[in-house]
Amino acid sequence: MTQRHLNTLNTLKGLTTEQAATRLEQDGPNEIKQTPSRSLFGRLLDTLRQPMFALLVTAAALYTALGNLTEGLTLGVFVLAVLVLTFYQEGKSEASVQALRDLTQALAQVIRSGQKQAIPARDVVVGDVLLLSEGDRVSADGQLLSANNLQIDESLLTGESVPVNKATTEPDAAIHAGSYVVRGQGLAQVTATGSRSQIGRIGQSLGQLSPSNTPLQTQTARLVQLLALIVLVLCVVMVLTLGLRSGQWIPALLSGIALAMAILPEEYPVVLTIFPALGAHRLTREGVLTRRINAIETLGATTVLCTDKTGTLTENRMTVTALTVGPPDAPQIASLAAPLSVLPEAFHPLLEHAILASAPEPFDPMETAFHTSGQMHLAHTNQLHGDWHLVHSYALSPELKAMSHVWQFDDSLDRMVSAKGAPEAMMDLCHLSEHDRQDWSRTVESMAAQGLRVLAVARSRFTGDDWPETPHAFAFEWLGLIGLTDPLRAEIPQAMAECRSAGIRVIMITGDYPATAQVIAAQAGLPPGQTLTGDALDQLDDAALQAMLPHVSVCARISPHQKLRIVQALQTQGEVVTMTGDGVNDAPALQAAHVGVAMGLRGTDVAREAADLVLVDDNFASIVRGIRVGRRIFGNLQKSMRYIFAIHIPIAGIALAPMVMNWPALMLPLHVALLELVIDPACSIAFENEPADADVMQRPPRDTRTALFGARDITLALVQGLLVLACVGLSYAWAKGWVNGEATPALSQEQTRSMVFVTLVLGYAALIVVNRAPPGQFLASLRVPNRSAWGVILLACSSVLVGMHWPWLALALKFAPLPNGPWTVAIASGLLSLLAIVSLHWMLAKHSAPCPATKTP
Repeated sequence: MTQRHLNTLNTLKGLTTEQAATRLEQDGPNEIKQTPSRSLFGRLLDTLRQPMFALLVTAAALYTALGNLTEGLTLGVFVLAVLVLTFYQEGKSEASVQALRDLTQALAQVIRSGQKQAIPARDVVVGDVLLLSEGDRVSADGQLLSANNLQIDESLLTGESVPVNKATTEPDAAIHAGSYVVRGQGLAQVTATGSRSQIGRIGQSLGQLSPSNTPLQTQTARLVQLLALIVLVLCVVMVLTLGLRSGQWIPALLSGIALAMAILPEEYPVVLTIFPALGAHRLTREGVLTRRINAIETLGATTVLCTDKTGTLTENRMTVTALTVGPPDAPQIASLAAPLSVLPEAFHPLLEHAILASAPEPFDPMETAFHTSGQMHLAHTNQLHGDWHLVHSYALSPELKAMSHVWQFDDSLDRMVSAKGAPEAMMDLCHLSEHDRQDWSRTVESMAAQGLRVLAVARSRFTGDDWPETPHAFAFEWLGLIGLTDPLRAEIPQAMAECRSAGIRVIMITGDYPATAQVIAAQAGLPPGQTLTGDALDQLDDAALQAMLPHVSVCARISPHQKLRIVQALQTQGEVVTMTGDGVNDAPALQAAHVGVAMGLRGTDVAREAADLVLVDDNFASIVRGIRVGRRIFGNLQKSMRYIFAIHIPIAGIALAPMVMNWPALMLPLHVALLELVIDPACSIAFENEPADADVMQRPPRDTRTALFGARDITLALVQGLLVLACVGLSYAWAKGWVNGEATPALSQEQTRSMVFVTLVLGYAALIVVNRAPPGQFLASLRVPNRSAWGVILLACSSVLVGMHWPWLALALKFAPLPNGPWTVAIASGLLSLLAIVSLHWMLAKHSAPCPATKTP
């Protein structure tokens, strides 16, 4: 930040808090109006459009038309209860999504009442003074008041990918919302916000767009459509058969409605909405904010995790620990790892110009370390220059990995130039001889082998204010090398071990020196592998890069644009790639990756907007915990979908068998509505709250190309459902006296129905309990608490008991209390279904070959 820019900043007061509040009330929030959130009435209409509710309402109307007012009112109560439950589930889901939006909203730096403040971008108003820094998304239209090497990417508005140089003179003084700062700093006064900005006028139609379905939603929609077609055919056949057989068409229609409700798995859309939304809320507890809910579908399937080093694997808490000065063939080294009473004078210029080449008010941890070291070792010298004025700067660029500052130190035209950067870049700036390059390169290798981050420092003189276009025009003098330590986070080795056991390959991608990166990789616990440098990567074509990457564990001296090539090469090999990033130029790689993860503490606005997830603490271990949560979410979703399919088999069988066999109907719409009250909480509450399986991070990643609920799961669910149906059939046979060979039924029709429902509900409980765990882990799952699951089971059992013994409800449901004998048989049949399903899972576990989770590079 130049002195002129600082002077402008210091003279600006901006709006007062009261003025800003008044304008916000007048103009409204600084946002483009999107599709409004659904109102209560809108949610009600959407719910009533669902086939299940349409069937329930139709059934209630038919009961009333038949004169069965009690049945009609009872069904109406059930409809209301299911409606309330659905509203609760949807409300919880939408509240979670809205909370995530609030957490991930963009911030803007403004000056108000003479103070710098960070406020939500939606609160920016006309007249505010914006502070613009590299990586910031411009939050509103405005006019520049000051600019220092300011370049802005306006491709969102113009389609031009080349950044535009900005200045305070027209026509370059205008800035626009939606663009972002590529380089430099600036101050601007806001002239238009929200829909009155240029992007607002262009983009209001964006609110008309609706998000596309995820692959999982598409797969499930196809399954539901197929089942709906089957339901339609069966129901038509049932209504015609019963109607022609008895001549009573309205009861036949009720039986058809009951069959449709019994077979149709309308819970699938519910769980597909609720699980990811509540899962995103769970991720926030692990320090991971979700910007795009769909990313959760992919997170747990990650096969390659590409991670930064600084601040992600390390603490980003840098300390200057080594200084090295010439001569190149016999360098002097000062170790600052232990406190020094006095720093030898030979090292003073090196530290002095490292500070001058840094920001006067540093934010970067490395530059902060230089200033801190200077206060410790140069405080009693004349080599800390708080009275010098920064008049020009040359920013770091992909072409030159070094930055330079030009300082005015008196009233003359003499200027001091200080530079710091990558050793190889600084060697070019200083035009070192080949011999000196080799000597200094050996020193760099030696320092890097200790895990130090190594930078070189140089100085030069210049006269006048006619700055050259590049710092190469200065006659730089090499001053030496500075080594910084950045300790590894304590939890990283354990997180790396989890990745290995989960079959996830980790590649560390860093701009650091190769030897430094290799030391940190070894400390972190990365498996041995090759190191690919940025220069070597540029020499490889795409095919050669794809062939090499399976053997690479460290990528060093990598530029942001090279990250994109790495991501694309891995994706070509069929890998599911999660990529971390924090800078402006990381955005393309973050967008290209299956899951882009931005840093919340040090990340730029552009990186955060391009990413799917944001790490609150920038910690690699948080990503691994996020993967664990992602696997838990989709493991539970799979369990829930299996349960939904299985529970509809006995319900459909109870509705269909009497029609085929010309028996009295057992399942009426009232009964299906009662079951819906217990099925919905099971699939959306009990399974969503299920803790992660003990071996969730010892399994290989899920193949995203296969259906989450595929043929194997459908077959398993079908067999489970048939086992429960068989046990229900056993109860029915005993109630009819067929087991004992009696000529007359042992129980009345109402008692038979009660007995069947007791067995069904116990089978329902068995499906919940057994499907909580993968095959073969039933007993282990009983030791894992899930109060929601047991609460839902208790609710189901209580509902049947109340339905049998409360006269008003028993009359409507056509239930009757059971004697002790039938109770014993019904309970035994229910327990038999539990034993049968557990045995099925045990056989599956015994005959399933274990899959190793780890991959060989």
